[in-house]
Amino acid sequence: MPRTAFFISDGTGITAETLGRSLLAQFENVEIHMVTKPYIDSTEKAQNLATVIEATAVRDGESPIIIDTIVDQTIREIITQAPGFKVDIFTTFLAPLEEELHTHSSYSVGRTHAIGKDEVYMHRIDSVHFALDNDDGARVHQYDKADIILVGVSRCGKTPTSLYLALQFGIRAANYPLTEDDLDEDGNLKMPKALATYRHKLFGLTIDPRRLAAIRTERRPNSRYCSIDQCLLEVQQAEALYRRHHVPFIDTTRFSIEEISTRMIAETGLQRRFSPR
Repeated sequence: MPRTAFFISDGTGITAETLGRSLLAQFENVEIHMVTKPYIDSTEKAQNLATVIEATAVRDGESPIIIDTIVDQTIREIITQAPGFKVDIFTTFLAPLEEELHTHSSYSVGRTHAIGKDEVYMHRIDSVHFALDNDDGARVHQYDKADIILVGVSRCGKTPTSLYLALQFGIRAANYPLTEDDLDEDGNLKMPKALATYRHKLFGLTIDPRRLAAIRTERRPNSRYCSIDQCLLEVQQAEALYRRHHVPFIDTTRFSIEEISTRMIAETGLQRRFSPR
């Protein structure tokens, strides 16, 4: 039978959901419906959620899994009374840490996601703005300010990866599309002039041509743009360019954005401005 997992928080729910999904991902043979419930910050909300959890237990015929980061003791007690297998992240981890560090935790709601005084929040916003301003080769004159420049054919994952690098690590990522405008007289892909000065910042993305064709078909069906022959040609030319100019690259076909980004950072030694949320 499928199981339901609730990620509950009196803040954003990011911590509970991130840890919960990481733990539950280890159980591939179990069908789990995941529900995130942020901002459970009053007894009324907690009581309503407890009712939902109880109804879910009856519907599923199995106790829901409850993973929470609730700080308020009164609210936690209400959730505790709901039927379910409970993983209280704060109680599980903070109590032993308090003992080891010989001090009490502040038990602050949303502490890891607060704006704070260390300018992490502003770094994140600035980096996201930079990624948006420099998306798809929009402002090549700003490449001197980029930490990394992603290159690749259209729809291979450049934009979402750039934004993820910005949001999670504060990395200023620009991206540049390789198109027919970059072909030489013989029809071969050449190093674009806008990128030539910044070869040390380049990182290539590639993708399986069949997957690329499927993605492009959703955008422009029945066009040359999405044909398998065109996709195969573009991918081959892009990879040849990477090898010719010693540009490191990664195949995005079977990797998530998180995996692409962390592999990229590991391979290039790119400096994170802060740890992920």
